[in-house]
Amino acid sequence: MEFRAEARYMRVSPQKARLVLNLIKGRRVEEARNTLAFTKKRVAATVAKLLQSAIDNANFLSTEKGLDVDLDNLYVKQAVANDGPRMKRIRPAPMGRAYHYVRRIAHIEIVLAERNRNGTPVETAAAGEKAAKVAAPAKPKAKAKTKAPAKKKAVGKKATAKK
Repeated sequence: MEFRAEARYMRVSPQKARLVLNLIKGRRVEEARNTLAFTKKRVAATVAKLLQSAIDNANFLSTEKGLDVDLDNLYVKQAVANDGPRMKRIRPAPMGRAYHYVRRIAHIEIVLAERNRNGTPVETAAAGEKAAKVAAPAKPKAKAKTKAPAKKKAVGKKATAKK
C-alpha cells in the first residue's frame, strides 16, 4: 500500500527542492524526519511538513479504514519535485534597459510504502497477480522481414568559389 502527500505551487525552484528530496529517498520515515530536522536548506521545513502529512495519511488509513499498516516499517519510496508555472519578472537595468528573469515554482510529491522486517517491500494482492503475469513465459513473436541497408550516394565535387 502506498501513501502520498503533495504540496503544489511551492515558492522554491525544483532544482533546490530535489537537493533535499534526494537526501531522504529510500530511507525509513524516522531517519528521513531526523535528516530533514538537521538540514540547513530553507525548503527542508516544507518537505518535513509534507512528510508528516504523508505519515498522517498512512495513520488515518490504518485507524479509520481498518488497514493493517505498521508505521515503523514505512519508508520513502518516491520523492519528486516537478516544475510548476513560472513567474516572469523584470528588473531595471542601466541606461533604461530591463533584465528579464524567472521565478520558479515547484510541485513536491512524497510517496511512502511499507517494507517488511527483512527489507523487502510489502506486495498487495494486485501487485502479486501482476508479478505472476510477468513471470509467465511470453509467446514467441513472428520475425519481421528486415530490409537491406540503403546504399550511400557518391560524394560530388565541390564547386570552387569565383573571385
